[in-house]
Amino acid sequence: MSPSLQTVSLLNLSFAAMKKLLIGFFSLIFFWACNNSDQQTVSNQPENDLDAARTFIRNALDGKFEHAKQLMLKDSTNDEMMDVVERSYERSPESERVAYRGASIQIHNTQTIGDTTLVTYSNSYKNQNQNLKLVKVNGQWLVDFKYTFQKH
Repeated sequence: MSPSLQTVSLLNLSFAAMKKLLIGFFSLIFFWACNNSDQQTVSNQPENDLDAARTFIRNALDGKFEHAKQLMLKDSTNDEMMDVVERSYERSPESERVAYRGASIQIHNTQTIGDTTLVTYSNSYKNQNQNLKLVKVNGQWLVDFKYTFQKH
């Protein structure tokens, strides 16, 4: 066999081996990314009732309503009320939205009874006390948003 034929067959073998290696490498990256994404989702879950309240309020102040909805008790009244708040936020002047995004959260009082926590809070932009109710469902603290609009 001539040296040029041996080189060609080694290149083909090397290319096939490289192809398998690349497929394996990309598969490993794909599975790692999927696993890593799950871990990030779990680690982004609020650790307790107060953490859930702060995260929900921060997302609402920042206009991240899809994120806030993930922390909300799923029912039609909550969904409708959040849609109204979201539309109001989007219609507000840009200066007001900037002020909300820059506002800090002030927790004034918390009261926990079993799997329910009531939080009284305000933000530094409006300085108006509001109430938020959280309930623990399947180990996760969720906001019962309709409580915010009820008279107490």
